[in-house]
Amino acid sequence: MKTVTIFGLGPIGLEYTKIFMSMGFTVVPVGRSLASCEAFEKETSIKASTWDLFDFENTGVDSTAIVAVGEAQLGKVTETLILAGYKNILVEKPGGSSYEDIERLAAIATEKKCNVRVAYNRRFYASVLKGQEVIKADGGVRSFHFDFSEWSHKIEPLTKEAGVKERWFIHNSSHVVDLAFFLGGWPAELASLSGQPMTWHSAGLFVGMGRSESGALFSYNADWVGPGRWSVEIVTAKHRLIYKPLEKLQIQELGTVAINLVETDDTLDTQFKPGFYKQVEAFLSTDSSLPTLQEQCEHLKTFRKICPVQ
Repeated sequence: MKTVTIFGLGPIGLEYTKIFMSMGFTVVPVGRSLASCEAFEKETSIKASTWDLFDFENTGVDSTAIVAVGEAQLGKVTETLILAGYKNILVEKPGGSSYEDIERLAAIATEKKCNVRVAYNRRFYASVLKGQEVIKADGGVRSFHFDFSEWSHKIEPLTKEAGVKERWFIHNSSHVVDLAFFLGGWPAELASLSGQPMTWHSAGLFVGMGRSESGALFSYNADWVGPGRWSVEIVTAKHRLIYKPLEKLQIQELGTVAINLVETDDTLDTQFKPGFYKQVEAFLSTDSSLPTLQEQCEHLKTFRKICPVQ
């Protein structure tokens, strides 16, 4: 019988439960509090355990786990699982509570020979999978631009655990940055500027440019005070691929000004949280499309240049 232990029983944990059950797995849910366990049981009819009562060591040997806890707890829970003997772990992005936490966990995972993957579900949107087909058929990416603007007026009043809003770039904006570089290639060269600190974050304005490892030129900007939204644009020799919103693919063909929505098979993105089903498939098959914790450490070199303090 295939079994997966899910740590964190909020909306994300519920989504993973739904997916793994559809795949025929037995789900072992573990929550932070009795209240979260009771709410999960009411929703799913599956008995859940609290962290303090769960037998990590006897359950963990060579087991598979999902870490879907709050941002501030990602590192703590993942480290506990690695040391308990879990060998395959999917941890919600960005893989830890801070840059340093992610690097520390990667070292532990390497030492313990634990396969830890970082859940960037937007890599697996139907729109992105279709875009990859277009990029490949067109011979690769020539240039790209992305915008990771956040709505500061909505974020500032949020109640979060200590350090989460202060690290909003890595905890939230990295979704867009990761997707852009996943499609266009990670930087070989990068020049960046950031500034205009806010009361809750080290910077609120970002601009940059560079060249990817594949030779594509790129640029980005983000203004967390002015109007804006997440977006990624990819230019090939034949098409401009526009992700605005990221869930949809619009295309402009060479020699035209018309921008048309591309139809995609988004059945899984409709039935489940977008990107999650294909992400789980990638995790179970150790697909290289899903970054390891060690690869995430390499990506931190880029993240640090864009936003030095996290």
